[in-house]
Amino acid sequence: MTVTERGGEPAAGGVSHRGHPTGANRPSATASEAVERRRYLSVRGGEWAFAVVGLPFALLGGVYALAVLYAGALLSLTVVGLPFVVAALLGARRLGALHRWLAGRLLGEYVEAPAGLRRPVGVFARGRVVLSDPVAWRTLLYLVLRLPLGVLGFAAAVVLPLGCGWLVGFPLWVRVGDGARPAGPLDAVSVVLGLVVLSAVPGAVRALSGVNRRLARLLLGPGRAQRRVRELETARATLLADNTDRLRRLERDLHDGTQARLVALAITLSLAEDALTPPAGPDLGRLRTLVDRARGQTDDTITELRRLTRGIHPVALDGGLGEALPSLAATSPVPVALRLDLGERPHPVVERVVYFCAAELLTNIAKHSGARSAELTVRTADGRVRLSVRDDGRGGAAVGVGTGLTGLAERLAAVDGAIRVDSPPGGPTVVVAELPTRLP
Repeated sequence: MTVTERGGEPAAGGVSHRGHPTGANRPSATASEAVERRRYLSVRGGEWAFAVVGLPFALLGGVYALAVLYAGALLSLTVVGLPFVVAALLGARRLGALHRWLAGRLLGEYVEAPAGLRRPVGVFARGRVVLSDPVAWRTLLYLVLRLPLGVLGFAAAVVLPLGCGWLVGFPLWVRVGDGARPAGPLDAVSVVLGLVVLSAVPGAVRALSGVNRRLARLLLGPGRAQRRVRELETARATLLADNTDRLRRLERDLHDGTQARLVALAITLSLAEDALTPPAGPDLGRLRTLVDRARGQTDDTITELRRLTRGIHPVALDGGLGEALPSLAATSPVPVALRLDLGERPHPVVERVVYFCAAELLTNIAKHSGARSAELTVRTADGRVRLSVRDDGRGGAAVGVGTGLTGLAERLAAVDGAIRVDSPPGGPTVVVAELPTRLP
């Protein structure tokens, strides 16, 4: 294990980013409780609508799924059994699309549509594809589970409030036919019970809406393998586009910057050569000026080339992360405590990803967090690399808020890695990236 630290005080905190509220502005416990109460009582109109309007769809889908399963089991030994199941599974896919639309419109849960079915040549081949389609079978399961959830949702949104109204108005209802009936303890109990149950209605609607969201996300979207393939395809396309942009920028910088400097240097050397052989003898003063200018142009060109090649492959990585990260931490404007536990050397591509992630996170600390210290930890164990960056800055960082963390998430996804951000307002912020040490 290696522990290093730059400057001043020991590191105490994690990566924070752009202007966010300071710790002095944290809400008090009372304010947090009030927010939680308002959140409990606030139910979106779409959730009520889904509970009410969703009942006919739940009944339709549930009856369809149960009928398909029952009839398919009875007809499985007959000639029409398999064609019936094939047609039923295709219908289940269409019902799944309807329920995805309903969840997106009313619950705000936009479930990604699964990939379409392959269309091989031949009727029997297409039938095999439909029968082995996991999306259709998962949709049937969703329709079966959605039936009791739809009934419960309608009961929570409609039947329960009506029952509460009847309980609260019980003293009035019993006196409609018998006005001389004296008040009793049953009247008070019914009113209190009605109000108590009524207060539980928003929570019940919200809880059932959450279950419906998770169910739709789990059963109506692409399978895990399909999602993973899409994530990898998106990450690969993003990296290819990023690399293409980088190459274009490099070409432009070499053409407009470095090449122009080299042309200027060649002109200066040509002028120096002319100053060596004039008819009246060498002009030493002019020659000295031209040599000084050529030296400055050479230094500028070298600096420019170093800047351009820095993002291609850091030379420090030739010796591995154990040599590259201390140099990176030493150049950070914020004091960084470095802890390394590198039991095995990762794949060179993984090393590059870890290095650039660490560089991006330390840059974010210096630019946006207002932190006084940071801590960078890298460990390798059980075939995984774990990068953790922590600072004591303002907090409020999140993937998707800025381009920095979003770019890191895309870069990590391309190598089967993931990023996790814990950054409450006021800090500290902790960003953890995990990825495999070896690529498949």
